[in-house]
Amino acid sequence: MRLPLAFVPGSRSDAAKRAWPGFRQQLAWRPDNIAHFEFGVSMESFDYDFFVIGGGSGGVRASRMAAQAGVRVAVAEGSDLGGTCVNVGCIPKKLYSYAAHYHEAFEEARGFGWNVGEATLDWSVLKTNRATEISRLNGIYHSLITNAGATLLTGWAELAGPNTVRMDDGKTYTAKHILIATGGWPVVPDFPGREHVITSNEIFDVPQFPKRLVVVGAGYIACEFASIFNGLGAQVHIVIRRDRILRGFDEEICAFTAKEMEKAGVHFHFETKVDGIDKEGDVLSVKLNDGTTLQADQVLYATGRAPNVQKLNLESAGVQVNHNGAIQIDENYRTSAPSIYALGDVTDRIQLTPVALGEAMVLVDHLFGKGVRRMSYEFIPTAIFTHPNVGTVGYSEHEAREKYGEVTIYRSEFRPLKHTLSGSTARMMMKLIVDKKSDRVVGLHMAGDDAGEIVQGFAVAVRMGATKADFDATIGIHPTAAEEFVTMRG
Repeated sequence: MRLPLAFVPGSRSDAAKRAWPGFRQQLAWRPDNIAHFEFGVSMESFDYDFFVIGGGSGGVRASRMAAQAGVRVAVAEGSDLGGTCVNVGCIPKKLYSYAAHYHEAFEEARGFGWNVGEATLDWSVLKTNRATEISRLNGIYHSLITNAGATLLTGWAELAGPNTVRMDDGKTYTAKHILIATGGWPVVPDFPGREHVITSNEIFDVPQFPKRLVVVGAGYIACEFASIFNGLGAQVHIVIRRDRILRGFDEEICAFTAKEMEKAGVHFHFETKVDGIDKEGDVLSVKLNDGTTLQADQVLYATGRAPNVQKLNLESAGVQVNHNGAIQIDENYRTSAPSIYALGDVTDRIQLTPVALGEAMVLVDHLFGKGVRRMSYEFIPTAIFTHPNVGTVGYSEHEAREKYGEVTIYRSEFRPLKHTLSGSTARMMMKLIVDKKSDRVVGLHMAGDDAGEIVQGFAVAVRMGATKADFDATIGIHPTAAEEFVTMRG
Protein backbone atom coordinates (compact mmCIF):
# COMPACT_ATOMS: atom_id res chain seq x y z
CA MET A 1 0.00 0.00 0.00
CA ARG A 2 1.46 3.35 -1.00
CA LEU A 3 1.35 6.10 1.60
CA PRO A 4 0.77 9.81 1.02
CA LEU A 5 3.88 11.98 0.89
CA ALA A 6 2.96 13.40 4.28
CA PHE A 7 3.80 10.04 5.89
CA VAL A 8 7.45 10.02 4.87
CA PRO A 9 9.48 8.98 7.96
CA GLY A 10 10.73 11.99 9.85
CA SER A 11 7.94 14.32 8.70
CA ARG A 12 6.58 16.72 11.32
CA SER A 13 4.47 18.90 8.96
CA ASP A 14 0.96 20.03 9.64
CA ALA A 15 0.00 18.35 6.41
CA ALA A 16 1.06 15.01 7.90
CA LYS A 17 -1.15 15.60 10.90
CA ARG A 18 -4.14 16.39 8.70
CA ALA A 19 -3.64 13.59 6.17
CA TRP A 20 -5.79 10.46 6.26
CA PRO A 21 -8.00 11.20 9.28
CA GLY A 22 -8.77 7.50 9.75
CA PHE A 23 -5.10 6.59 10.03
CA ARG A 24 -4.51 9.53 12.34
CA GLN A 25 -7.05 8.09 14.74
CA GLN A 26 -5.57 4.59 14.40
CA LEU A 27 -2.10 5.92 15.22
CA ALA A 28 -3.32 7.67 18.39
CA TRP A 29 -1.51 10.70 16.98
CA ARG A 30 1.70 11.88 18.54
CA PRO A 31 4.35 13.64 16.44
CA ASP A 32 6.97 10.93 16.92
CA ASN A 33 4.64 8.20 15.64
CA ILE A 34 5.17 9.44 12.11
CA ALA A 35 8.94 9.14 12.45
CA HIS A 36 8.67 5.45 13.30
CA PHE A 37 5.91 4.53 10.87
CA GLU A 38 7.13 1.36 9.12
CA PHE A 39 5.54 -0.18 6.01
CA GLY A 40 2.14 1.21 6.85
CA VAL A 41 2.11 -0.45 10.31
CA SER A 42 1.08 1.66 13.30
CA MET A 43 2.84 1.80 16.67
CA GLU A 44 0.13 -0.38 18.19
CA SER A 45 1.15 -3.28 15.94
CA PHE A 46 4.53 -3.57 17.75
CA ASP A 47 4.63 -6.14 20.54
CA TYR A 48 6.10 -3.52 22.87
CA ASP A 49 6.72 0.20 22.92
CA PHE A 50 10.04 -0.24 24.73
CA PHE A 51 12.24 -3.35 24.77
CA VAL A 52 15.21 -3.30 27.17
CA ILE A 53 18.12 -5.68 26.62
CA GLY A 54 19.90 -6.03 29.95
CA GLY A 55 18.60 -6.30 33.51
CA GLY A 56 21.35 -4.34 35.24
CA SER A 57 21.00 -1.06 37.11
CA GLY A 58 20.39 1.11 34.03
CA GLY A 59 18.09 -1.35 32.28
CA VAL A 60 15.95 -1.99 35.34
CA ARG A 61 15.61 1.70 36.13
CA ALA A 62 14.62 2.56 32.55
CA SER A 63 12.12 -0.28 32.27
CA ARG A 64 10.54 0.44 35.64
CA MET A 65 10.14 4.17 35.02
CA ALA A 66 8.73 3.60 31.54
CA ALA A 67 6.27 0.93 32.71
CA GLN A 68 5.06 3.15 35.53
CA ALA A 69 4.29 5.78 32.89
CA GLY A 70 1.98 3.34 31.12
CA VAL A 71 4.41 2.25 28.41
CA ARG A 72 4.36 -1.37 27.21
CA VAL A 73 7.77 -2.63 28.32
CA ALA A 74 9.73 -5.87 28.09
CA VAL A 75 13.09 -6.62 29.74
CA ALA A 76 15.38 -9.44 28.62
CA GLU A 77 18.07 -10.79 30.93
CA GLY A 78 19.84 -14.14 30.75
CA SER A 79 21.63 -13.96 34.09
CA ASP A 80 20.86 -12.75 37.61
CA LEU A 81 19.03 -9.45 37.77
CA GLY A 82 20.94 -6.41 38.96
CA GLY A 83 23.89 -6.69 36.61
CA THR A 84 27.52 -6.29 37.58
CA CYS A 85 26.90 -3.91 40.47
CA VAL A 86 24.59 -6.18 42.41
CA ASN A 87 26.12 -9.55 41.57
CA VAL A 88 29.88 -9.18 41.07
CA GLY A 89 30.60 -5.49 41.62
CA CYS A 90 29.69 -2.70 44.00
CA ILE A 91 27.57 -4.58 46.53
CA PRO A 92 29.59 -7.76 47.17
CA LYS A 93 32.81 -5.74 46.95
CA LYS A 94 31.62 -3.37 49.69
CA LEU A 95 30.49 -6.31 51.84
CA TYR A 96 33.93 -7.89 51.56
CA SER A 97 35.50 -4.52 52.33
CA TYR A 98 33.49 -4.38 55.54
CA ALA A 99 34.72 -7.88 56.38
CA ALA A 100 38.33 -6.81 55.84
CA HIS A 101 37.94 -3.78 58.10
CA TYR A 102 36.98 -6.04 61.02
CA HIS A 103 40.49 -7.48 60.96
CA GLU A 104 41.87 -3.98 61.46
CA ALA A 105 39.28 -3.23 64.15
CA PHE A 106 40.27 -6.29 66.20
CA GLU A 107 43.86 -5.07 66.27
CA GLU A 108 42.94 -1.48 67.03
CA ALA A 109 40.55 -2.42 69.85
CA ARG A 110 43.42 -3.29 72.16
CA GLY A 111 44.42 0.37 72.39
CA PHE A 112 40.94 1.11 73.75
CA GLY A 113 41.15 -1.51 76.47
CA TRP A 114 39.53 -4.47 74.74
CA ASN A 115 41.21 -7.84 75.14
CA VAL A 116 40.51 -9.52 71.82
CA GLY A 117 41.54 -13.12 71.24
CA GLU A 118 42.93 -14.49 68.00
CA ALA A 119 40.46 -13.80 65.19
CA THR A 120 40.10 -16.19 62.26
CA LEU A 121 38.17 -15.83 59.01
CA ASP A 122 35.65 -18.47 57.95
CA TRP A 123 35.70 -17.90 54.19
CA SER A 124 32.74 -20.22 53.58
CA VAL A 125 30.53 -18.28 55.99
CA LEU A 126 31.42 -14.97 54.36
CA LYS A 127 30.67 -16.38 50.89
CA THR A 128 27.38 -17.94 52.00
CA ASN A 129 26.11 -14.82 53.74
CA ARG A 130 27.11 -12.67 50.78
CA ALA A 131 25.29 -15.01 48.38
CA THR A 132 22.16 -14.90 50.54
CA GLU A 133 22.11 -11.11 50.47
CA ILE A 134 22.70 -10.96 46.72
CA SER A 135 19.87 -13.43 46.15
CA ARG A 136 17.59 -11.18 48.19
CA LEU A 137 18.55 -8.22 46.01
CA ASN A 138 17.93 -10.25 42.85
CA GLY A 139 14.39 -10.82 44.11
CA ILE A 140 13.91 -7.13 44.78
CA TYR A 141 14.96 -6.28 41.21
CA HIS A 142 12.52 -8.90 39.91
CA SER A 143 9.72 -7.28 41.90
CA LEU A 144 10.68 -3.78 40.74
CA ILE A 145 10.26 -4.87 37.13
CA THR A 146 7.11 -6.96 37.39
CA ASN A 147 5.30 -4.77 39.93
CA ALA A 148 5.76 -1.80 37.61
CA GLY A 149 3.91 -3.73 34.91
CA ALA A 150 6.83 -4.66 32.67
CA THR A 151 7.26 -8.12 31.17
CA LEU A 152 10.40 -9.98 32.21
CA LEU A 153 11.84 -12.37 29.62
CA THR A 154 14.47 -14.78 30.93
CA GLY A 155 17.16 -15.47 28.36
CA TRP A 156 19.76 -13.83 26.13
CA ALA A 157 18.60 -11.38 23.51
CA GLU A 158 20.10 -10.10 20.27
CA LEU A 159 19.02 -7.66 17.62
CA ALA A 160 17.31 -9.02 14.51
CA GLY A 161 16.68 -5.64 12.90
CA PRO A 162 16.05 -2.03 13.91
CA ASN A 163 12.77 -2.92 15.63
CA THR A 164 13.15 -6.63 16.31
CA VAL A 165 14.72 -8.62 19.13
CA ARG A 166 15.42 -12.35 18.99
CA MET A 167 15.65 -14.40 22.19
CA ASP A 168 17.88 -17.45 22.55
CA ASP A 169 14.80 -19.69 22.46
CA GLY A 170 14.13 -18.49 18.90
CA LYS A 171 11.17 -16.26 19.73
CA THR A 172 11.17 -12.75 18.28
CA TYR A 173 9.55 -9.57 19.53
CA THR A 174 9.06 -6.20 17.92
CA ALA A 175 9.34 -2.86 19.64
CA LYS A 176 9.09 0.77 18.69
CA HIS A 177 12.15 1.61 20.82
CA ILE A 178 14.94 -0.75 21.87
CA LEU A 179 17.40 0.02 24.65
CA ILE A 180 20.75 -1.74 24.97
CA ALA A 181 21.99 -1.71 28.58
CA THR A 182 24.25 -4.76 28.71
CA GLY A 183 27.11 -3.20 30.67
CA GLY A 184 30.74 -4.26 30.51
CA TRP A 185 32.81 -7.42 30.89
CA PRO A 186 36.32 -8.04 32.27
CA VAL A 187 39.07 -8.33 29.66
CA VAL A 188 42.17 -10.50 30.07
CA PRO A 189 44.98 -10.05 27.53
CA ASP A 190 46.57 -12.97 25.71
CA PHE A 191 49.77 -14.28 27.31
CA PRO A 192 51.22 -17.67 28.30
CA GLY A 193 49.19 -19.03 31.20
CA ARG A 194 46.15 -16.86 30.63
CA GLU A 195 43.91 -19.85 31.35
CA HIS A 196 45.05 -19.91 34.98
CA VAL A 197 43.79 -16.46 36.00
CA ILE A 198 40.47 -15.23 37.33
CA THR A 199 38.68 -11.88 37.07
CA SER A 200 36.49 -9.84 39.39
CA ASN A 201 33.57 -12.00 38.21
CA GLU A 202 35.03 -15.08 39.93
CA ILE A 203 37.00 -13.70 42.88
CA PHE A 204 34.04 -13.64 45.28
CA ASP A 205 33.45 -17.36 45.04
CA VAL A 206 36.83 -19.06 44.75
CA PRO A 207 36.55 -22.39 46.63
CA GLN A 208 39.44 -21.77 49.04
CA PHE A 209 40.57 -18.48 50.52
CA PRO A 210 43.71 -17.46 48.58
CA LYS A 211 46.43 -17.02 51.19
CA ARG A 212 48.70 -15.72 48.42
CA LEU A 213 47.06 -13.46 45.86
CA VAL A 214 48.66 -11.69 42.91
CA VAL A 215 46.61 -8.83 41.46
CA VAL A 216 47.44 -7.46 38.02
CA GLY A 217 46.23 -3.94 37.24
CA ALA A 218 46.33 -0.39 38.57
CA GLY A 219 42.72 0.75 38.37
CA TYR A 220 40.15 0.98 41.12
CA ILE A 221 39.07 -2.68 40.80
CA ALA A 222 42.64 -3.95 41.15
CA CYS A 223 43.44 -1.66 44.06
CA GLU A 224 40.19 -2.39 45.87
CA PHE A 225 40.66 -6.15 45.76
CA ALA A 226 44.31 -5.81 46.75
CA SER A 227 43.22 -3.89 49.85
CA ILE A 228 40.31 -6.19 50.61
CA PHE A 229 42.23 -9.46 50.48
CA ASN A 230 45.19 -7.95 52.29
CA GLY A 231 42.76 -6.93 55.03
CA LEU A 232 41.22 -10.41 55.08
CA GLY A 233 44.64 -11.89 55.78
CA ALA A 234 46.11 -12.79 52.39
CA GLN A 235 49.64 -11.97 51.28
CA VAL A 236 48.96 -9.65 48.35
CA HIS A 237 51.24 -8.56 45.51
CA ILE A 238 49.96 -6.07 42.93
CA VAL A 239 51.69 -5.90 39.54
CA ILE A 240 51.41 -2.56 37.74
CA ARG A 241 52.91 -1.73 34.37
CA ARG A 242 52.90 2.03 35.08
CA ASP A 243 54.59 4.02 37.82
CA ARG A 244 51.40 4.88 39.71
CA ILE A 245 47.96 3.58 40.64
CA LEU A 246 44.50 4.92 39.84
CA ARG A 247 45.23 6.79 36.63
CA GLY A 248 42.70 9.58 36.10
CA PHE A 249 42.41 10.45 39.78
CA ASP A 250 44.34 13.19 41.57
CA GLU A 251 48.00 12.18 41.55
CA GLU A 252 48.77 13.39 45.06
CA ILE A 253 45.84 11.48 46.54
CA CYS A 254 46.83 8.37 44.56
CA ALA A 255 50.43 8.50 45.77
CA PHE A 256 49.23 8.89 49.36
CA THR A 257 46.83 5.96 48.98
CA ALA A 258 49.55 3.70 47.57
CA LYS A 259 51.82 4.60 50.48
CA GLU A 260 49.09 3.76 53.01
CA MET A 261 48.27 0.48 51.26
CA GLU A 262 51.94 -0.45 51.34
CA LYS A 263 52.13 0.36 55.05
CA ALA A 264 49.18 -1.99 55.57
CA GLY A 265 51.03 -4.85 53.88
CA VAL A 266 50.30 -4.72 50.13
CA HIS A 267 53.42 -5.36 48.02
CA PHE A 268 53.68 -3.16 44.90
CA HIS A 269 55.57 -4.03 41.72
CA PHE A 270 55.55 -0.82 39.65
CA GLU A 271 56.60 -0.63 36.01
CA THR A 272 56.41 -4.40 35.80
CA LYS A 273 54.60 -6.85 33.52
CA VAL A 274 53.63 -10.51 33.71
CA ASP A 275 55.57 -12.61 31.18
CA GLY A 276 53.71 -15.83 31.91
CA ILE A 277 52.07 -18.07 34.50
CA ASP A 278 52.82 -21.75 35.14
CA LYS A 279 50.74 -24.10 37.26
CA GLU A 280 52.01 -27.06 39.24
CA GLY A 281 49.38 -28.69 41.37
CA ASP A 282 47.49 -25.89 43.09
CA VAL A 283 50.41 -23.46 42.98
CA LEU A 284 50.72 -20.72 40.35
CA SER A 285 54.13 -19.32 39.45
CA VAL A 286 53.84 -15.78 38.13
CA LYS A 287 56.89 -14.77 36.11
CA LEU A 288 57.54 -11.04 35.94
CA ASN A 289 59.63 -9.25 33.32
CA ASP A 290 62.11 -8.08 35.97
CA GLY A 291 63.10 -11.69 36.63
CA THR A 292 61.00 -12.09 39.77
CA THR A 293 58.74 -15.12 40.23
CA LEU A 294 55.78 -14.86 42.62
CA GLN A 295 54.06 -17.93 44.07
CA ALA A 296 50.29 -17.60 44.30
CA ASP A 297 47.11 -19.48 45.06
CA GLN A 298 45.13 -17.19 42.75
CA VAL A 299 45.97 -14.54 40.15
CA LEU A 300 43.37 -11.83 39.69
CA TYR A 301 43.48 -9.88 36.45
CA ALA A 302 41.85 -6.46 36.70
CA THR A 303 43.32 -4.83 33.62
CA GLY A 304 40.15 -3.34 32.23
CA ARG A 305 36.58 -3.94 31.13
CA ALA A 306 35.11 -3.83 27.64
CA PRO A 307 31.56 -3.04 26.51
CA ASN A 308 29.48 -6.23 26.49
CA VAL A 309 28.39 -6.22 22.83
CA GLN A 310 29.79 -9.40 21.31
CA LYS A 311 26.52 -11.37 21.19
CA LEU A 312 24.13 -8.54 20.38
CA ASN A 313 24.26 -8.88 16.56
CA LEU A 314 24.53 -5.09 16.30
CA GLU A 315 25.29 -5.16 12.57
CA SER A 316 21.81 -6.51 11.84
CA ALA A 317 20.36 -3.15 12.86
CA GLY A 318 23.22 -0.94 11.71
CA VAL A 319 24.34 -0.01 15.23
CA GLN A 320 27.86 1.41 15.09
CA VAL A 321 30.60 0.99 17.69
CA ASN A 322 33.88 2.80 18.22
CA HIS A 323 37.41 1.39 18.29
CA ASN A 324 36.98 -0.40 21.64
CA GLY A 325 33.53 -1.79 20.93
CA ALA A 326 31.57 0.87 22.80
CA ILE A 327 28.23 1.72 21.22
CA GLN A 328 28.23 5.18 19.71
CA ILE A 329 25.39 7.41 20.89
CA ASP A 330 24.31 11.03 20.53
CA GLU A 331 23.32 13.45 23.28
CA ASN A 332 19.95 11.67 23.62
CA TYR A 333 21.52 8.18 23.88
CA ARG A 334 20.33 7.31 20.36
CA THR A 335 22.58 5.00 18.36
CA SER A 336 23.19 5.12 14.60
CA ALA A 337 19.94 3.16 14.29
CA PRO A 338 17.19 5.73 15.07
CA SER A 339 14.98 3.26 16.96
CA ILE A 340 17.78 1.89 19.16
CA TYR A 341 19.31 3.51 22.25
CA ALA A 342 22.13 2.60 24.61
CA LEU A 343 23.32 3.75 28.03
CA GLY A 344 25.57 2.79 30.89
CA ASP A 345 28.88 0.93 30.66
CA VAL A 346 28.13 -0.42 27.19
CA THR A 347 28.74 3.13 25.91
CA ASP A 348 32.01 3.44 27.88
CA ARG A 349 31.40 7.01 29.05
CA ILE A 350 31.65 6.92 32.83
CA GLN A 351 31.48 3.42 34.29
CA LEU A 352 29.51 4.11 37.45
CA THR A 353 26.18 2.65 38.51
CA PRO A 354 24.66 6.02 39.53
CA VAL A 355 25.56 7.40 36.09
CA ALA A 356 23.65 4.58 34.39
CA LEU A 357 20.68 5.26 36.68
CA GLY A 358 20.75 8.95 35.83
CA GLU A 359 21.01 8.26 32.11
CA ALA A 360 18.03 5.91 32.34
CA MET A 361 15.88 8.61 33.90
CA VAL A 362 16.87 11.09 31.20
CA LEU A 363 16.16 8.65 28.39
CA VAL A 364 12.72 7.66 29.68
CA ASP A 365 11.80 11.32 30.05
CA HIS A 366 13.07 11.97 26.52
CA LEU A 367 11.07 9.12 24.99
CA PHE A 368 7.92 9.08 27.08
CA GLY A 369 7.88 12.21 29.22
CA LYS A 370 8.27 15.95 28.83
CA GLY A 371 11.88 15.79 27.67
CA VAL A 372 13.12 18.29 30.23
CA ARG A 373 15.43 16.11 32.35
CA ARG A 374 19.16 16.52 31.69
CA MET A 375 22.28 14.63 32.73
CA SER A 376 25.44 16.52 33.67
CA TYR A 377 28.74 14.66 33.52
CA GLU A 378 30.62 17.34 35.41
CA PHE A 379 31.24 17.09 39.16
CA ILE A 380 30.20 13.44 39.44
CA PRO A 381 31.35 12.14 42.84
CA THR A 382 32.82 8.68 43.25
CA ALA A 383 34.55 6.53 45.84
CA ILE A 384 37.24 3.86 45.71
CA PHE A 385 36.97 1.25 48.44
CA THR A 386 40.65 0.77 48.98
CA HIS A 387 42.06 0.82 52.50
CA PRO A 388 42.10 3.77 53.01
CA ASN A 389 38.94 4.70 51.12
CA VAL A 390 39.20 7.42 48.51
CA GLY A 391 36.40 9.89 47.83
CA THR A 392 36.51 12.49 45.10
CA VAL A 393 34.39 15.03 43.26
CA GLY A 394 35.41 17.50 40.59
CA TYR A 395 38.75 18.01 38.93
CA SER A 396 42.16 16.66 39.84
CA GLU A 397 44.91 19.23 40.31
CA HIS A 398 46.29 18.52 36.84
CA GLU A 399 42.86 18.79 35.20
CA ALA A 400 42.01 21.97 37.11
CA ARG A 401 45.22 23.69 36.04
CA GLU A 402 44.50 22.80 32.41
CA LYS A 403 40.89 24.01 32.58
CA TYR A 404 41.09 27.04 34.87
CA GLY A 405 44.70 28.12 34.64
CA GLU A 406 45.60 29.54 38.02
CA VAL A 407 44.32 27.53 40.97
CA THR A 408 44.95 27.50 44.70
CA ILE A 409 45.61 24.19 46.43
CA TYR A 410 44.68 23.50 50.05
CA ARG A 411 45.77 20.22 51.59
CA SER A 412 45.89 18.59 54.99
CA GLU A 413 47.46 15.33 56.11
CA PHE A 414 47.01 14.14 59.67
CA ARG A 415 46.60 11.24 62.05
CA PRO A 416 42.90 10.66 62.78
CA LEU A 417 41.80 11.00 66.39
CA LYS A 418 40.90 7.30 66.61
CA HIS A 419 44.45 6.26 65.91
CA THR A 420 45.92 8.30 68.75
CA LEU A 421 44.86 5.33 70.92
CA SER A 422 44.51 2.48 68.40
CA GLY A 423 48.21 2.18 67.78
CA SER A 424 47.70 2.26 64.03
CA THR A 425 50.02 4.40 61.93
CA ALA A 426 47.29 5.06 59.34
CA ARG A 427 46.96 8.66 58.23
CA MET A 428 44.38 10.68 56.32
CA MET A 429 44.70 13.22 53.53
CA MET A 430 42.28 15.89 52.28
CA LYS A 431 42.66 18.29 49.40
CA LEU A 432 40.72 21.24 47.99
CA ILE A 433 41.32 22.76 44.57
CA VAL A 434 40.04 26.30 44.10
CA ASP A 435 39.74 28.33 40.90
CA LYS A 436 41.62 31.49 41.86
CA LYS A 437 39.58 33.76 39.61
CA SER A 438 36.11 32.78 40.86
CA ASP A 439 37.05 31.32 44.29
CA ARG A 440 34.92 28.31 43.36
CA VAL A 441 35.89 24.90 44.78
CA VAL A 442 36.40 22.82 41.62
CA GLY A 443 37.97 19.74 43.17
CA LEU A 444 37.57 17.99 46.51
CA HIS A 445 39.51 14.83 47.33
CA MET A 446 40.00 12.65 50.37
CA ALA A 447 41.81 9.44 51.35
CA GLY A 448 40.82 8.03 54.71
CA ASP A 449 38.10 6.27 56.68
CA ASP A 450 34.57 6.88 55.39
CA ALA A 451 35.81 9.03 52.50
CA GLY A 452 32.85 8.09 50.32
CA GLU A 453 30.33 9.00 53.01
CA ILE A 454 32.00 12.35 53.65
CA VAL A 455 32.53 13.36 50.03
CA GLN A 456 28.94 12.53 49.07
CA GLY A 457 27.72 15.37 51.29
CA PHE A 458 30.31 17.85 50.07
CA ALA A 459 29.51 16.89 46.46
CA VAL A 460 26.21 18.76 46.76
CA ALA A 461 28.03 21.96 47.65
CA VAL A 462 30.63 21.52 44.91
CA ARG A 463 27.92 20.76 42.35
CA MET A 464 26.06 23.94 43.36
CA GLY A 465 29.16 26.08 42.89
CA ALA A 466 30.24 26.67 46.49
CA THR A 467 33.25 28.94 46.92
CA LYS A 468 36.14 28.64 49.31
CA ALA A 469 34.57 31.53 51.21
CA ASP A 470 31.41 29.43 51.60
CA PHE A 471 33.49 26.58 52.99
CA ASP A 472 35.29 28.96 55.38
CA ALA A 473 31.98 30.37 56.62
CA THR A 474 30.63 26.92 57.43
CA ILE A 475 30.94 25.80 61.03
CA GLY A 476 32.62 22.42 61.38
CA ILE A 477 31.38 19.51 63.48
CA HIS A 478 34.00 18.83 66.13
CA PRO A 479 35.72 16.47 66.54
CA THR A 480 35.35 14.91 63.11
CA ALA A 481 37.62 14.35 60.15
CA ALA A 482 35.10 16.03 57.86
CA GLU A 483 35.51 19.38 59.60
CA GLU A 484 38.97 19.61 58.06
CA PHE A 485 37.35 20.56 54.75
CA VAL A 486 35.88 23.74 56.28
CA THR A 487 38.92 24.72 58.33
CA MET A 488 41.69 24.57 55.71
CA ARG A 489 43.63 27.79 55.40
CA GLY A 490 46.43 28.82 53.08
